[in-house]
Amino acid sequence: MSRSAHPAGPRHADVLPEGHYTAPPTDLNALEAKVWSRTVTRDAEGAVTVGGIEVARLAEEFGTPAYFLDEADFRARCQAWREAFGADADVFYAGKAFLSRAIVKWLKEEGLNLDVCSGGELATALGAGMPAERIAYHGNNKSPEEIERAVEAGVGRIVLDSFQEIARVAHIAESLGKRQRVQIRVTVGVEAHTHEFIATAHEDQKFGIALAGGQAAEAVRRALKLDGLELIGIHSHIGSQIFDMAGFEVSARRVVQLLAEVRDEHGVELPEIDLGGGLGIAYTSDDDPREPHEIAKALTEIVTRECESAGLSAPRISVEPGRAIVGPTAFTLYRVGTIKPLEGLRTYVSVDGGMSDNIRTALYDAEYSVALVSRRSDAAPMLVRVVGKHCESGDIVVKDAFLPADLAPGDLIAVPATGAYCRSMASNYNHALRPPVVAVKDGEARVIVRRETEEDLLRLDVG
Repeated sequence: MSRSAHPAGPRHADVLPEGHYTAPPTDLNALEAKVWSRTVTRDAEGAVTVGGIEVARLAEEFGTPAYFLDEADFRARCQAWREAFGADADVFYAGKAFLSRAIVKWLKEEGLNLDVCSGGELATALGAGMPAERIAYHGNNKSPEEIERAVEAGVGRIVLDSFQEIARVAHIAESLGKRQRVQIRVTVGVEAHTHEFIATAHEDQKFGIALAGGQAAEAVRRALKLDGLELIGIHSHIGSQIFDMAGFEVSARRVVQLLAEVRDEHGVELPEIDLGGGLGIAYTSDDDPREPHEIAKALTEIVTRECESAGLSAPRISVEPGRAIVGPTAFTLYRVGTIKPLEGLRTYVSVDGGMSDNIRTALYDAEYSVALVSRRSDAAPMLVRVVGKHCESGDIVVKDAFLPADLAPGDLIAVPATGAYCRSMASNYNHALRPPVVAVKDGEARVIVRRETEEDLLRLDVG
């Protein structure tokens, strides 16, 4: 018997006990607001729209599978985070969740900064016009070439992840005649309630420099001595898909203790503290995420209280929401192909996408919702597993959900909250073509990342 899973994924098998499933929803046509973007609605005739456009029309014009991103919702979430933290804090959108040139332009216009973690993400950011000083560069193994490009561009901060990187960035900055602003990423020994593959603050993992054993204090000493570095603060990230603020409180307390040690030993009060991201979103009706203003209030109070206790001036706070901004703004639209009832178990519903456009269910055992969106149905609910078309038994999109019993091949179904990590982690498994990302706003739709073609695949295959 396995345990019920946290939404980020359980650590156990998916053989669940009888009675695990919750009762089906009373109305399969209802769209629960917290798992859909703000402009998604269903009218009395059953037509589902996003940004004022029916999904059936979108499917006809752009095909399936496809990601449809609610631009108005994305911008509103950017504004909510910026307003929640105010002018005395910084909000860095975590580009790894989903990044494109259109996204960069929206972030720039809405006043957010951008966190990147690869040369490709940096190229996208700079190429789309994000000012370099508003970019933070992460990564546990940045190449010398990536570091050089970042320093030359004048990125606002590089987050140092190891002792070797401290020396590497300092050397490159000095060779370019520059002094690079940096933060040191520390692991604080806090394991947030999340899947083991995305919990990032315990010590047995690849990110950061441990507080334990004085390693983080030694990293600070080294960074302060190097002419090529301007140490501006400490960075901590404790995991992903987190709903409970308790982990942030412990993390902040330990980071502030390090700041106090730095002041006492070096006479320096570092001016910034970055608490990372990882705030959860609603993938199903069971999830209850906090609003940005609640998060901002809680984090500010935690840091202020800990600094007052340590006799420190309150540092400038940074946060890095990625999933919390883009995750709820998009859904993936699929067309139903094969429907296979298994007596006494469930019905398998095969769609024209799968793990190539959403690997999270296979990778993390993540949970999603799903809805019939091409029509209204008053049929009884049936327990389904939505699966893809790939040659892999683990090719599951939605592990367990309810859809109408009259579901038929050709129907359109949509999986909400797929804006984060789905297109970013998409693959060409089985030589699948990665879907397009289509932005929808005020009755207009436009492709911001086009669908791949067979010619794209063959162009890379040099034979």
